[in-house]
Amino acid sequence: MILALETSCDDTCAAVLTPEGVIRSNVISSQGVHDQFGGVVPEVASRQHLQLVNAVVDDALTTAQTTLDDLTLVAVTQGPGLVGALLVGVATAKAIASVRGLPLAPVDHLQGHVAASFLPGVDAEGTGHTPPLEPPFTCLVASGGHTFLAHVGDHASFDVLGRTLDDAAGEAFDKGARLLGLPYPGGPHLERLAADGDPEAFGFPVSDQLAGYDFSFSGLKTALLYKLRDLSDAEAGARRADLAASFQRAIVEALARRVERAVLTTGAERVSIGGGVAANGALRARLAGVAGHLHIPPRALCTDNAAMIGAAARHVSALEPGEYDDLDAYPTGRRDL
Repeated sequence: MILALETSCDDTCAAVLTPEGVIRSNVISSQGVHDQFGGVVPEVASRQHLQLVNAVVDDALTTAQTTLDDLTLVAVTQGPGLVGALLVGVATAKAIASVRGLPLAPVDHLQGHVAASFLPGVDAEGTGHTPPLEPPFTCLVASGGHTFLAHVGDHASFDVLGRTLDDAAGEAFDKGARLLGLPYPGGPHLERLAADGDPEAFGFPVSDQLAGYDFSFSGLKTALLYKLRDLSDAEAGARRADLAASFQRAIVEALARRVERAVLTTGAERVSIGGGVAANGALRARLAGVAGHLHIPPRALCTDNAAMIGAAARHVSALEPGEYDDLDAYPTGRRDL
């Protein structure tokens, strides 16, 4: 059995998977203390991880009906992320692996989001199950901290085709939601508000002037700010749903058009999406007809979770006892994947 830990941001996660990739448990404990600050506070997140991690690991083992004696591998997110939060997971994983004499697989968080596609998915409506996706395929990862488009050539690596030049897609959702007076985290709240609005009401920019596959969302956020300034308080209040729907459409179009470009230029027939923004219903619907096959992880595997780390660990060179004593976390960048 594989025990995987993920503590890169504000969710304390542990999962148990079989060596074949069957998820036996996937526990996600959302801290829920950052709403009052309008965003994640790194020091608060680290302290919460310290309080929660042991209980979350116990819960994952109990749910999986397994024990530490059954483990053959421990996996953990090494980076990128909040360094204090990452260190809690790394230290916990090292302690468990060392005491049990087990190998330890350090996993890149972004590789984890890609590896979520190696697990069973769902259809665009979220009602039916689809089999795991095998490379090669094109993968869009869009979350609060990362947005990139990649060609996945095998289970252990991927080549980045394009990435965000400023805000990540999820960050743009959160900032737009804040401008509209919605609580944190903004993405789900903005999506619910947008459901009652007209996505064609406002022509927010989609940044099509960018060549290649790179993304940019900072201009979109500024466009929403200026539009709100142009409207009176009464008009802005009455048209919040239209503003949300138009803002959401601009983000979805920016993502979808680059996926379409990759499909046309690379000849990719299969596309996968991952990251928290992959849970957005408008994005799922927009991408459903882009490729011959669209793989969508279940919503629980789109946001940060440990099952995706366990899935990636199956294809990572694990460190044997004694080799990971000085293993450290890295907050930015990524290893040579």
